Amino acid sequence: MLNNLTDTEEGDGGPNSQGDGNPKESSPFINSSDATEKSQKYHGKHMALFEEEMETSPMVSTMISSLANYSSLPQGSKEHEEEADNEEEDKKKKKPVKAPQLGTLMGVYLPCIQNIFGVILFLRMTWMVGIGGVIGSFIIVFMCCSTTMLTAISMSAIATNGVVPAGGSYYMISRSLGPEFGGAVGICFYLGTTFAGAMYILGSIELLLVYILPQAAIFKMEGLEGAEAEAAMLNNMRVYGTIVLSFMATVVFVGVKYVNKLALLFLACVILSILAVYAGVIKTAIEPPDFPVCLLGNRPLISKGFDVCAKTLESGNGTVTTKLWSVFCDSPFLNATCDEYFVNNNVSFIQGIPGVMSGILKENLFGNYLEKGDLVAKKGIATMEGPDDTLTNSNRYVLADITSFFTLLVGIYFPSVTGIMAGSNRSGDLRDAQKSIPIGTIMAITTTSIVYMSAVILFGACIEGVVLRDKFGEGVNGNLVIGTLAWPSPWVIVIGSFFSTCGAGLQSLTGAPRLMQAISRDGVVPILRVFGHGKANGEPTWALLLTAGICEIGILIASLDAVAPILSMFFLMCYMFVNLACALQTLLRTPNWRPRFNYYHWALSFLGMSLCLSLMFICSWFYAIVAMVIAGSIYKYIEFRGAEKEWGDGIRGISLSAARYALMRLEEGPPHTKNWRPQLLVLVSTDVEQNVEQPRLLSLTNQLKAGKGLTIVGTALAGTYLENHPQAQRAEQSLRKLMETEKVKGFCQVTISSNMRDATSHLLQASGLGGLMHNTVLVSWPRNWKQADDLQTWRDFIELVRETTAAHLALLVPKNIAAFPSNGERFSEGHIDVWWIVHDGGMLMLLPFLLRQHKVWRKCKMRIFTVAQMDDNSIQMKKDLTTFLYHLRIDAEVEVVEMHDSDISAYTYEKTLVMEQRSQILKQINLTKTEREREIQSITDSSRGSIRRKNPAVVTTQLSVTEEQPGVSSKVEKPEEEVQLIHDSTSPTSPATPLTPASEGGAQTPGSAQVQMTWTEKADGEQAKPPGASTPQGIKDIFNMKPEWENL
Repeated sequence: MLNNLTDTEEGDGGPNSQGDGNPKESSPFINSSDATEKSQKYHGKHMALFEEEMETSPMVSTMISSLANYSSLPQGSKEHEEEADNEEEDKKKKKPVKAPQLGTLMGVYLPCIQNIFGVILFLRMTWMVGIGGVIGSFIIVFMCCSTTMLTAISMSAIATNGVVPAGGSYYMISRSLGPEFGGAVGICFYLGTTFAGAMYILGSIELLLVYILPQAAIFKMEGLEGAEAEAAMLNNMRVYGTIVLSFMATVVFVGVKYVNKLALLFLACVILSILAVYAGVIKTAIEPPDFPVCLLGNRPLISKGFDVCAKTLESGNGTVTTKLWSVFCDSPFLNATCDEYFVNNNVSFIQGIPGVMSGILKENLFGNYLEKGDLVAKKGIATMEGPDDTLTNSNRYVLADITSFFTLLVGIYFPSVTGIMAGSNRSGDLRDAQKSIPIGTIMAITTTSIVYMSAVILFGACIEGVVLRDKFGEGVNGNLVIGTLAWPSPWVIVIGSFFSTCGAGLQSLTGAPRLMQAISRDGVVPILRVFGHGKANGEPTWALLLTAGICEIGILIASLDAVAPILSMFFLMCYMFVNLACALQTLLRTPNWRPRFNYYHWALSFLGMSLCLSLMFICSWFYAIVAMVIAGSIYKYIEFRGAEKEWGDGIRGISLSAARYALMRLEEGPPHTKNWRPQLLVLVSTDVEQNVEQPRLLSLTNQLKAGKGLTIVGTALAGTYLENHPQAQRAEQSLRKLMETEKVKGFCQVTISSNMRDATSHLLQASGLGGLMHNTVLVSWPRNWKQADDLQTWRDFIELVRETTAAHLALLVPKNIAAFPSNGERFSEGHIDVWWIVHDGGMLMLLPFLLRQHKVWRKCKMRIFTVAQMDDNSIQMKKDLTTFLYHLRIDAEVEVVEMHDSDISAYTYEKTLVMEQRSQILKQINLTKTEREREIQSITDSSRGSIRRKNPAVVTTQLSVTEEQPGVSSKVEKPEEEVQLIHDSTSPTSPATPLTPASEGGAQTPGSAQVQMTWTEKADGEQAKPPGASTPQGIKDIFNMKPEWENL
């Protein structure tokens, strides 16, 4: 039972386990007591990893009834068609349940063979060998076949880890990498399948208009040359392509069963055509066929327009000219003016198919790439051609129609190795999918790879190079070049390839809408939901219309060579993510990753992924970037709109592993000063309804953080956990909602304890994880702290101050937080004033800088106020401080406030640098780095010795802002309130209470020095001396310690 539950995270047992009104759980065991009455619930349902919830699940009998014969369609296509026909019979008589009958051969091997062999083999393979050479073409074939083989290994592992419903690779990727990757790659796979349909249709039209019925062309090409002839051909492709696309879409709409009835015919055409080629190769070794190619010099001539390959013929009455003479001369007479190249070179003919034993392989080993309009010339034949001769009568020679290069050949060839997903798409219809999918797919790829590699070698060994480079067979009487090699007739290849391309186009128009329907019904791409609807029997009508519209775009491109690289991009991206999914699942070792296919390895998957990525940029860097932008845009759209379903994908496993690794790295040591930033723990309070009382605290948090670093929003509740758990959940929901409203990115935490003081202390201690800890506490000033009946509020606040000091944390206490600006407000002008206190670690400089990064405070200016004595040089102080801020890279105005000694309290005096110490710090700016570090170390050592002599009782060295903000800022605002808060005359002196001027003469414990002097050393046994008794020289020694301003 545990294994079943593990395997069926989204299975049908899930709803039952949550309670469906039945007295006990539905058991999937055969021998359970209620198995008979419950068995109907499991008809047609797979308890497997990739099972998806379906609104209506057809019975197994309906799913299997049509599989007695071979089917080339994806799972679910034929069943939809027969569902309407069987509906009435099902009502009258219940059909017996049959097990799936398809084995490895009929269910996987033959469908993959039919999908892999396609139009490229028949129309472009010979041309690729002629242009790229046998060696270059073999490298291309080997790279592409290796990519699909590695992808098949990864796909076999994923497919045998559960049942893959209709949708194939989309289900594999989405359930392995998550809905974002699944949706993005699924749509790319859909676009690839759709453009494949366009490529097959264009291939069938090219076969029809060039080789079968040239006179059917609407735009006539006779007499045209160059761009005009090319434009006429493209327009013919567009018109006929649109007509064929409309017809095929109508056939698919009317009934898929009619397509399925022709499946065996299409498969037979493919196999017979390939066998005819091999038979022709064997025949060339015995008796080469007679396909003469006429050459003028070393240039092959278009065979149309003349009947004899000669300039003149000898007859009984003398020498007469031929039709070829009339082509290059202005009259049929011997004294006519003729083309200069025609006059200087002889006419000869060679055999286009010299045979496998002729040794022509040596000439075809290396590539011969051509520019558009270049002549296809025979190597090794002498020719008389002047250096300045211009090409005339170009429409009489065989010319290159496009500029060719290695990467173009890769892009054109790769679609001929796609189609490896045909077996995995039918996993539900197989007798033993765990066995059939790996064996059938890998055997099909092995078979097709052998055929392709042998075809490259055999084409180069049997066919003349000029014929191979003749893309449309213009030099061999307009025959299909691969057809000239076939036995018994070229028409075997022409007719067979025409029907196979038509069948492949129909299959693409059948499979692509169902893939779009699967994506739409998953709901991961909200804008595509409309395409999940269709006819009553499930046929994807709207998806078919979308597919036909996108396919028409490929038809309008009208060039097979231009469409092939486009679909190569989409298929390569899909295969890349299949390999990535397998590699990640293997490396993460997720508990539900246990495929029955064991011959896989993460290194093979990564190699396949690298090959796919390399081939994408080899084919076309431009198309590769466009495909990635499309996939990235879809990914961000799904991420932004939010996927409705969670499938336990591998990306979440990666996130957990990366988070664990990062946390372990953070544990290695404290962060450097340059990397320090406030990691906030925001303490808020809630009312009786668990609503946050200080929402502006989160506004200030957002303005300080802007989504960077760590933010923990916590609140405390009094009581017991068992009794107050519902309140804690409501408080957590309230915090999450407010954080979402204020756009605060972070975590929320609710702590329950017997009293508020302990709960807040627990928050302070337990928040964070490992090295990801808060270093700053943000809490608002206590309300109604003056009132005598609310003593506990400010006492809790005092305790919080003491705890943050003990934990070496910074403390930010905004006063009148309700008056702070919200995130929607904008300050068009204003100032952020800083009263500079030296020993704050530079935090008072950092906070205004962080605030000004936010749009609320961006237009505010920063002012630095510092206090000077009357006998100080205020002008020089301002100048030095300005230089200091310049080196800190902080833009701020500097203001020096001069005050009498009597106006400066001892507490403020000790916390503010006098002129002598400031000047000493600022002088360090002009020193070199080595000198500055040496000087700083000497000052620090001397000051620590002074502290050890004058104030030995305190124990820590950490610098904190905790007591400085209420001790200085509040002192400036309302000193009498500070006296009342910190040292109430009616309350005893607290060990942590800093002494005010009114109590300086009194006794003081060591703890009080800890609050006043946070830059302290360990005690060395001497008695502590009150700060009030310290001499001015002692104070100067203390403040010789300066912060590391160069790292701020």
